[in-house]
Amino acid sequence: MDNTTPEPSPRQREVLEQIEAFLARHGRPPTRGDLALALKLRNRQGIDQHLRALAGKGFIALEPGVARGIRLLRSPFTLTRRLALYGRVAAGVPTLALDNVEDELLLDPTLFRPRADFLLRVHGQSMINADIHDRDILAVHRAAQASNGQIVVARLGDEATVKYYRRHGHLLRLEPANPAFKPLEVDLRRQHCVIEGLVVGLVRSGMPQARKS
Repeated sequence: MDNTTPEPSPRQREVLEQIEAFLARHGRPPTRGDLALALKLRNRQGIDQHLRALAGKGFIALEPGVARGIRLLRSPFTLTRRLALYGRVAAGVPTLALDNVEDELLLDPTLFRPRADFLLRVHGQSMINADIHDRDILAVHRAAQASNGQIVVARLGDEATVKYYRRHGHLLRLEPANPAFKPLEVDLRRQHCVIEGLVVGLVRSGMPQARKS
């Protein structure tokens, strides 16, 4: 970004990120109401103030009288944010509890598709044939559902695991990428499994790498 261009405030950054996320999901700009809902604001007047400020800073253009008249001028891909890095899960503590945050890393979440929402450190070699090694840091997109063949972060009780997702009806199979490890088989009628997110990339030696979909 040009050094002469004012940086967006933290709240303006959130608005800009919501615009980019809405465009990615829906292929069209959001309305003021969409933004207010996403940011949990009752008053749309605050949204208008942020939009005018972003327009003044050259990040967006506004078309008067058009409900979806928000046009991105500067790519928000240059914006970075702090992503929580979750480490080893403590016994009795849910995977994404604050107690498990090992660090926060400055990283552009939109380097990955879909965007990364948090980071998770790998422990073990069960996914080594998927080029995921012990102590690697995974970029994870928060999602509650997955498709067969995707690599997921799944939680069984308080234990988190990274595996390939395979589901057929009520039978879920979480498959490793290492023949030395056995797959985890879950009967969803008897056991609860939570999908915490989809693995969308990894960070190794300071270089983010997106996974091929």
